[in-house]
Amino acid sequence: MKIMKRLLLPSIAMAAFLAAGTASRANTLNIILDAPYQTTLPGTTVTFDATIINTDAVDTIYLNGDSDNLDSPLSLDDTGFWNNAPISLGPSASSGDIELFTVIVPVGTPDGLYTGSFEILGGGPSDENVIGTVNFDVHVAPEPGTWLLLLTGLAGLAGMRLRGRFTGNILSGVR
Repeated sequence: MKIMKRLLLPSIAMAAFLAAGTASRANTLNIILDAPYQTTLPGTTVTFDATIINTDAVDTIYLNGDSDNLDSPLSLDDTGFWNNAPISLGPSASSGDIELFTVIVPVGTPDGLYTGSFEILGGGPSDENVIGTVNFDVHVAPEPGTWLLLLTGLAGLAGMRLRGRFTGNILSGVR
């Protein structure tokens, strides 16, 4: 029984040590977006470029995947991450400025502010822990056609009003 206790205590200590080592890897990447707030129109695609920095001064960090959360009806395409991000970053290394992801704004999207977040998963060679998160905003402006239609209508109303004054003045003989 004493031997079992002696073996059990080091095993528990080793498990706690390994768990603490894994937890220390959480958020070891710093993701810096070139433009975290962008304005666009419905029916367009917005590109987000970034620099990814390994803030760990000792360990190489593996970038094994990603996940995202974005307000509907916008959608995120992570092809940039898969094509441009390195597989791993050495201690204190940087990816340089890369295309990280694009956001697709469907035609007919109502104007407003849409928020999102992008996470990089990894750590060790096969880990899927969240090791870096960045938030971003996409402001969808009204479609130019809407503004053009509104301004044309207002110009027409103003023209009718001026025309009415002008014709009324001519008919009454006043200049």
